[in-house]
Amino acid sequence: MADKENLEKRYKRIYDQLRELVLKTENKIARMATIAAILHHKMAQFFWTGFYILTDGELIIGPYQGPLACQVLEKEKGVCWAGVKSKKTIIVPDVHKFPGHVACDSRSNSEIVVPLVDKENQAWGVLDVDSRKLEAFSDMDKEWLEKIVKLI
Repeated sequence: MADKENLEKRYKRIYDQLRELVLKTENKIARMATIAAILHHKMAQFFWTGFYILTDGELIIGPYQGPLACQVLEKEKGVCWAGVKSKKTIIVPDVHKFPGHVACDSRSNSEIVVPLVDKENQAWGVLDVDSRKLEAFSDMDKEWLEKIVKLI
């Protein structure tokens, strides 16, 4: 129980910090870069933290932290595309069991993808977080990351 409380407190501190930082600009790319950097460096289990942006029907890499990423994700495959299509957060406890998983780095073992949705409920990108640990993400991660992406 203490771990869950600590995680909640950490997310609250991160959210409060990000809420102030993103007010400095309306620019979405700057906001995404700030969010990726803060999350990546404050959450120990986050191995790769970043955004893919839907551009001309393709998911193109946006601001991120971590090892080299796929620049363009294969169309209609993998967790990120599933998040865009469903407009719902997807938690994958073991990416190696996800049909059509796109492995940009074989060291990733679990993943959470949070869609970025505009006022018309159209997905325009995703926050993608990978972990080396299996089953690294919970409903608490889902809840807080969904709040955090609304800051963009």
